[in-house]
Amino acid sequence: MRLDIDFFQEITDSLTRNKRRSLLTGFGIFWGLFMLLFLVGGGKGVKGMLEQNFEGFATNSMIVYADRTTKPYKGFQEGRDIVLTTKDVQRLKSMIPELATVTPEVSRWGQTATVGSRTANCQVSGREAVYAQIQTPDIRYGRYITEEDVRQERKVCVIGKRIYQQLFPGGGNPCGQFIQIGDIFFQIVGVDYCVSNVNISGNAQDNICVPITVSQRLYNFGDEVELIYMVGKEGVKMVTLEKRLRSILAREHIFDPTDDDALEIFNSEQIFNIVDTLFRGLNFFIWLIGIGTLLAGSIGVSNIMMVTVRERTTEIGIRRAIGATPRDILVQIMMESSALTLTAGTFGIVFSVFVLNLFEKINMQDMHPSFQISFTTAILVELLLVLLGVLAGLPPALRAMRIKPVDAMRDE
Repeated sequence: MRLDIDFFQEITDSLTRNKRRSLLTGFGIFWGLFMLLFLVGGGKGVKGMLEQNFEGFATNSMIVYADRTTKPYKGFQEGRDIVLTTKDVQRLKSMIPELATVTPEVSRWGQTATVGSRTANCQVSGREAVYAQIQTPDIRYGRYITEEDVRQERKVCVIGKRIYQQLFPGGGNPCGQFIQIGDIFFQIVGVDYCVSNVNISGNAQDNICVPITVSQRLYNFGDEVELIYMVGKEGVKMVTLEKRLRSILAREHIFDPTDDDALEIFNSEQIFNIVDTLFRGLNFFIWLIGIGTLLAGSIGVSNIMMVTVRERTTEIGIRRAIGATPRDILVQIMMESSALTLTAGTFGIVFSVFVLNLFEKINMQDMHPSFQISFTTAILVELLLVLLGVLAGLPPALRAMRIKPVDAMRDE
């Protein structure tokens, strides 16, 4: 058989057609992988933003606050206000040994803090030193409230991040300076950069923390407390303590233990579990859809390679005639298939990292969760692409191996 110009032109045309098909198939893999990694990184970033709202807050904690009864009980009509006191704090400490920390809080909203000519709106929270076990402070300057501050009723305070930025725009350590709240002066002993939003008494950045004994006396709370925070000991499920807690406080304040509105309980443990379960399910769904898309792309690669083998029958026959072994043909086809999936996948990874990086840069409100995929995830995806490329190239490679030189020349 004579190898003339028409023969080489036919091979050239075949290669051009194969390139077009490969580009279309590669784009499908690229887009599928980009969407997979974008959703994985985006889901990670959204979870990080949500977790920053709980930053530093104990995951096995409960917050209790009293409200108004909605059920009559032992001759008392509904609509009575239930008021918690410091005695309730001591009672819970002694009667529920599974609790590691029990601490009260009182707050005053709508306050104005002043330093010189600068002012800032704030809420003032009276707390004990052990509150740091409920929500870990991020102390940038100074220290947190101590037990000695509470015992001696010192007029000291720890200011939140936004309060600090508004009252001290020039920065620097404000500890030792005095801040006026209403008609009362407090000495600043610390700056808390915590950004958590879990606190029922408001955003931590707008909060000014003072010793609870001081706030009870200055704001005429007396023995009354508004909130009681609790943290369970290691291994204790807080949900198992709710019924006993209600029973203890209901017996003391004479209300129906089943009256959920009389005593509100916020269980952070349940919230954290719901968030974790939600994002585990979301990640499973994302990976399921993404892997399905990649499998569909690999089937497309397999079909493209099958067409390629059919159009390159003569070329393969010539290679066999001049000494190429079936193994050489097998390796060639599978390498081409793997190269196609790997190249398209690499571009998909690079593009998704670039887009996720843009999301990080435009993120607002001083929150900096990572939207990026991990290096381990990228490596696992690359290995998955190689595997899919090998599997996609196997059927057309086996078909190419069965091509005999004589039959290829006869077809030509």
